[in-house]
Parts: sequence; C-alpha cells; structure tokens
Amino acid sequence: MVSNPAFTFDHVHIISQNPRASAEWYVEMFGATIARDTIARGAPQIFVELGGTTILIRGRRPGEDPSTPRPIQPYADYSSHDEWGTDHFGFMYKGDLAAFCGELRGKGVTFPVELKKGVGGSLLCYVAAPDGVSIELMQC
Repeated sequence: MVSNPAFTFDHVHIISQNPRASAEWYVEMFGATIARDTIARGAPQIFVELGGTTILIRGRRPGEDPSTPRPIQPYADYSSHDEWGTDHFGFMYKGDLAAFCGELRGKGVTFPVELKKGVGGSLLCYVAAPDGVSIELMQC
C-alpha cells in the first residue's frame, strides 16, 4: 500500500563544483545516462538518469558561495556526515554487490564505509561520490 499516491519521487539535486565531471562520474561508475544538459539560472544543469531516478547536477549560480561538506565518518555501528540535512541517498543493487564494488575499486572509487552486513542482514557499503556526496549501495 502506498502511503499517499499523490506523491512520486522526482529527483535528487546536487550542487557541483564541476557538473560535467560529476555527471560523467555517474555514467562511468554506475552506467547512468545523461538525459539533458542545460543552463538554468546562469549555471550548468545536467539531468542524470540512474535506475529510474533523476540526479540533477548543477553548477554554482551567480551569488552562491557553497561550503565544502564534511566527509562521512564511522561511528560505533553506523556512519554519518554529522550534519543536519541530507546525509546520503541509497540505491538497491540487483546483483553481486561484492563483485560490483571490486569493479568500482578498480576504477578508483573509494568506500568510506566498506562492504558489510546491514541491520537486516543484507550487504551494504557507502561510495564516496563527487562533491562530498555519499551513496549507500544495498544488495537486494
């Protein structure tokens, strides 16, 4: 049962120092596709499609001065950026997550949280993406 069918998820919005390089990272690492490459409000804005989700990556707009995010850090039995707001976003991965992580590591991807069993027993890890973004990958 859907809690409120009037809502559907649309996108994640990332502010990037280098939107083109960031978008290409998602294409290279995850097999995403660039759906649109535009300019909006004086900044590049690239729509990246991955697994039915849009990751909207845009550059700095006139007047903005974004700060550098804190890296994700391990705690006793979890990890966190230790900041208010969005901590990370996650994707379910249908396949052998350990093998996929090996491929990503071979491409130079770093894992602030290495592959481990999560609370429900399935495998998960966190990938360090461009722009201080953390992405949780969970095997389903």
